[in-house]
Amino acid sequence: MALSPPTMEDVKRFLEYILTPSAPVITVGLLIVFVVPVLVHLFVARQTSYTSLPYVLLAGPSGGGKTSLLTLLERGDAAAATHTSQAPHAVELTVSSDAGASTFREAARDDAPGAHRKFRLVDTPGHGKLRGAAMAQLVGGGGGGSGGGTGGNDAAMLRGVVFVVDAATLDDEVADAATFLHDVLLALQRRAGASRTSRAPGAVHVLVAANKLDLFTALPASLVRGNLEAELGRIRLSRSKGLLDSGVGADDVGSDEQDGWLGEYGSEKFTFAQMREFDIEVDVLGGSVLEGDVDKWWDWISSRI
Repeated sequence: MALSPPTMEDVKRFLEYILTPSAPVITVGLLIVFVVPVLVHLFVARQTSYTSLPYVLLAGPSGGGKTSLLTLLERGDAAAATHTSQAPHAVELTVSSDAGASTFREAARDDAPGAHRKFRLVDTPGHGKLRGAAMAQLVGGGGGGSGGGTGGNDAAMLRGVVFVVDAATLDDEVADAATFLHDVLLALQRRAGASRTSRAPGAVHVLVAANKLDLFTALPASLVRGNLEAELGRIRLSRSKGLLDSGVGADDVGSDEQDGWLGEYGSEKFTFAQMREFDIEVDVLGGSVLEGDVDKWWDWISSRI
């Protein structure tokens, strides 16, 4: 038997029912208000691919071991033979958020235990003429690179910077390493300062990875820290004097100098502890990619994801 269409009287009774306050009407209304948005969010999340992963940036002078470190963490057994990088390159890795994979070797396995969180490790060229790629990644402007590419990372997803140096040759190359590190730290300092007055990305932390400690000539992490801090202080002072000698107007020197001053403004000596004023922690840890002694670095990375 076919159902007859609703009459105007039926419509009137229905409207009176839903517009009259009652427990069933209120219950249904609350369910619609609170449940429907959740269901819509879950549906959209399932249909949309997750493309903006958190990332950690590898930076540092050429020859420090950045690319070797990336291949070691990716493969889990040994670093691959590498050559000087010409473009940024990224790989997708996982870290464990529970008592699962506790070392980089476990995390690299396909059947790694525990619950995983994915992130991208982005390797950048260390040659002096190509360091703009690393600086661009700090503000999310990096373009695609070889292999995994970088895909123009979202600056808000940057979780840390691993600055790799060759501890065996640092005595001879400290000026170059410290100049690059100065630029990285100053960019992060300005980024952190901007986040206090706008919706700019927040501060990130830095690990100075003193590589090649397996070599007899390598400096321990404590001396790597001291040498870099001393050289950073000299660079800071030199650039400040350069600004004063550049002919900048007296009214502009104060603001420009302060904007370009790394760490505590006006301090005589530079220490990494001064970066805490900008919520930036700088750690110096030793290790060796060749010997697979990178668990301290892996722990540092894992704690930032």
